[in-house]
Amino acid sequence: MKHSISRKVRSTVDPAEISHFSSHAQGWWDKDGTYSPLHKMIPPRMEFLVSSLPSIKGLDILDIGCGGGLTCEPLTRLGARVTGLDADPHAIKVAKQHADDMGLSINYRHGSAEELGDEGRRFDVVLALEIIEHVSDPQAFVEACAKLVKPTGFIVFSTLNRTWKSYALGIVAAERVLNWAPVGTHSWNKFVKPSELAYYCEHSGMKPEKISGLVYRPLHGDFALHPHDLTINYFMVARMGQDR
Repeated sequence: MKHSISRKVRSTVDPAEISHFSSHAQGWWDKDGTYSPLHKMIPPRMEFLVSSLPSIKGLDILDIGCGGGLTCEPLTRLGARVTGLDADPHAIKVAKQHADDMGLSINYRHGSAEELGDEGRRFDVVLALEIIEHVSDPQAFVEACAKLVKPTGFIVFSTLNRTWKSYALGIVAAERVLNWAPVGTHSWNKFVKPSELAYYCEHSGMKPEKISGLVYRPLHGDFALHPHDLTINYFMVARMGQDR
């Protein structure tokens, strides 16, 4: 397991990853384009969030790596006060424009989790969805996320497990056969096993409380939650310790 802890990393933003996503920023809201798989993930993602968190209405929620705002908008419609954060300025521009077009009030910020933490901001819920596999140091990133959560708050992660199946389906099939994502979107060695993510959470003052898989259903052409299958995509909810 990759349990080395780095505490000298100032920012966990990976410039190469940001450059890759920035080149496709205009396609965030194209349901048939580059981000089509993420659009298909939104319904089960929202199902998981609604079932895992206290009543979303009135919560202060931070979405780290928000991209074009695909999760920020439905959360706002459910009554949350949402801040969307992304290191890609082009994605933030797209997110702001789409929110304006939809008549939604969302606080979009360009920057990193570390920079926002330096401002002393704290949230009821921090989301890190499909982002930890794109940072330069996952342990340091989890620590930065933890600093952004109120003492009784939650963090929700979603990511890809590092298994042979995730390589076959998440990279070979998704990027090279089905063209669901541009080649090079993911690096298999940066995928995070559930045991590793749980370790990072525990060493950042959080207690993992819930885990669920996310599976693709080819006959339906969609994604669905699965209570036990964590072999490709999975969610993890961690609660902050109240004594920190």
